[in-house]
Amino acid sequence: MGHRVDDLLGTLRHQGERVTPARRAVIEALVAADGHLGAEDLVDRAQRSVPSVHRATIYRTLDTLERLGVVVHVHLGHGRAAYHLSDDVHQHLVCEVCGDVTEAPPRLFDAVARRLLQSDGFAMRPYHFAVVGECARCQDP
Repeated sequence: MGHRVDDLLGTLRHQGERVTPARRAVIEALVAADGHLGAEDLVDRAQRSVPSVHRATIYRTLDTLERLGVVVHVHLGHGRAAYHLSDDVHQHLVCEVCGDVTEAPPRLFDAVARRLLQSDGFAMRPYHFAVVGECARCQDP
């Protein structure tokens, strides 16, 4: 985890940005995350690491990290936004009946990306998005 955190903080420095305690705490929380983290989850985790950091500072930090291309957010169906590091591929399958969210297989959209490139010259980057539908448990028999 430490090496990845250092690399991401190095990216900030390379872009001329400061490495603040809040930025470090948010990046550490995202690197350590197992699953989807909303803004409130990140506030809680960052404040455990740096108790003096204010909630508004965490929100500004998320905006800044997103502007710098380090963090992206995705809306999972009709739910809250989830934050991920930009180098993490997250394709989600969201059940609009029960709200279950699962990770799609990593290569699921490769054929679609190839077809779009061949037919339309469009280079799809399917890194962060949600496909909404019904999970197997919620479908009518």
